Amino acid sequence: MAARSKRANARGTGRLFFSFTAGWLIFATALSAQQPAGEQQIQDHLAAGEFGPAKAAAQDVGDARVRDRLLGDIAAAQANAGAKAGSLETAADISSDLARSGALQQVRKAAGSRWFGRGGGVQADFDPLIELITSTIEPDSWQDVGGPGSVSGFDGGVRVDALGLLRRMTPRTDAALETVRSSASQIGSSHNPRKKSVLRKISLNRLERELQLLQAAGKSPDETMKLLAGLQRIKYLLVYPETGDIVIAGPADDWRQNNEGRWVDIEKQRPIVQLDDLVVTFRNAFSAEPKFGCSINPTKPGLAEAQAVNDRWAAKGPMKPSQRAEFLEELRAGLGRQDIVVYGLDPQTRAARVMVEADYRMKLVGMGLEDGTLGVTSYLNSLDPKRHDLNNLSVLRWWFTLNYDSLQATESRDAFELKGPGVKVLSENEMLSEQGDRIHTGRSSEVNSLFAESFTKHFEILAAKYPVYAELRNVFDLALVAAVVRSHDLPGQVNWHLTHFGPDGTYEPELDFAPTKVDSVINHRIIEGKSLVAGVSGGVTVDARGLATKTAIKTDEYGLLKSERSASTPKELPRRHWWWD
Repeated sequence: MAARSKRANARGTGRLFFSFTAGWLIFATALSAQQPAGEQQIQDHLAAGEFGPAKAAAQDVGDARVRDRLLGDIAAAQANAGAKAGSLETAADISSDLARSGALQQVRKAAGSRWFGRGGGVQADFDPLIELITSTIEPDSWQDVGGPGSVSGFDGGVRVDALGLLRRMTPRTDAALETVRSSASQIGSSHNPRKKSVLRKISLNRLERELQLLQAAGKSPDETMKLLAGLQRIKYLLVYPETGDIVIAGPADDWRQNNEGRWVDIEKQRPIVQLDDLVVTFRNAFSAEPKFGCSINPTKPGLAEAQAVNDRWAAKGPMKPSQRAEFLEELRAGLGRQDIVVYGLDPQTRAARVMVEADYRMKLVGMGLEDGTLGVTSYLNSLDPKRHDLNNLSVLRWWFTLNYDSLQATESRDAFELKGPGVKVLSENEMLSEQGDRIHTGRSSEVNSLFAESFTKHFEILAAKYPVYAELRNVFDLALVAAVVRSHDLPGQVNWHLTHFGPDGTYEPELDFAPTKVDSVINHRIIEGKSLVAGVSGGVTVDARGLATKTAIKTDEYGLLKSERSASTPKELPRRHWWWD
């Protein structure tokens, strides 16, 4: 009797399901005469609401394209029936990212917006600190209770307000907040991404799949995904057509937030490579104009006014020490704020903000407004008092760009290695007209070049002291990897269509206020009674195409890369895993 009742319930469920999805089933029936017996069996299982047998039958289909199509039909039917977890598990077994993306669109349509969430980048968790502030400091004054006050968190060594003004931050120390972060990040699995690794491998295809499935479930990426399993820097790019994987690999370790809110490794405080940066650099690489950068520039009216201020003071004769503060205040007021321009990337993305902050802080070091390291001397402190050919208003240009010794690859171009420090600073002296026009000279004075060269030479030490420079290098590494992926058509080799990560992909990086203005970086020295003022412009320029061409990449003659690729194969990787050591 119990068995008959169970079968009756199953038949009843099938009739209800048929009624709910009549249009879909009528369409399936119309095609049934043309379908192979195995496909007809699957449709019969679906008509009866028997998803498990339907899935098992679909997985036995030999043709991958047919199998993916059938699994997509099953996932959509499960979503229609309200089987949320089951539909996503079925979609996870679809091998083609293009077919999976289409299936997830069906799932989304069937299930409605309640399942569909946003992708997003990792940010500092300031909520506990904000709650502490608003509950203890004038509690009745905050917006949440009708007052005028507001508070929000910004990670990194600078902050950007709602009007786009970039400012330096004082590093924060909050033991209670650190405890909150630590307790929230405990790992209970033996598959521990926080374990130190000499070489961690990440399959971009498999990571994309897991992120798509999370988005379809209305969930955000977890911290391990956002921080690429603790990856500190990319050393290798590996290709496995036999398994359909494109893999990035490099050292990894446990992570935490430092006192500036940056994600860094526990041992050496090196910044972690981030998922959002990977996505935005890949999208740029596959765009019509694959280059990006930023610039921080004084305005033409501001330069003209600064020139006029300097001339007025020069006409008064030698400046007294007591007048220096008044002179600098008038000069800064005349010069005003500088414009920040970002191109090639959305200026609201994390990668864009990293570029701007790194550029701004490099200029502070060059002007002697932020300490450098041993061997890096500011421009003004490098000036020789015995020189008499110095202009009384000098406009300098410093900018970051790529600095790789080479890219090496196997002869078959299925493994690549990044070599070199990654980042360098270039320099130029600009002339300034009375109208405030900056005139490019294409030349750099000896003392101007000295700062740029010393910054490049001591980049590793500077990056250890100021992690934002290492974050910039991570962005450069990702840009170079993305350029190689495109130039060698690696997606075509593994049948990957970047349906989530590509320019038209559905992943949504975290966005924040875009920096548009910053106080002018300017300083001065008195040399033999003469006031020398230096202002600075420049930015970041990234165009990795020249380094990623097939002719520019060197072939590894010793077989080391080939061995590394063989040792890193993802053949035995468990079903839903996307990283391994």
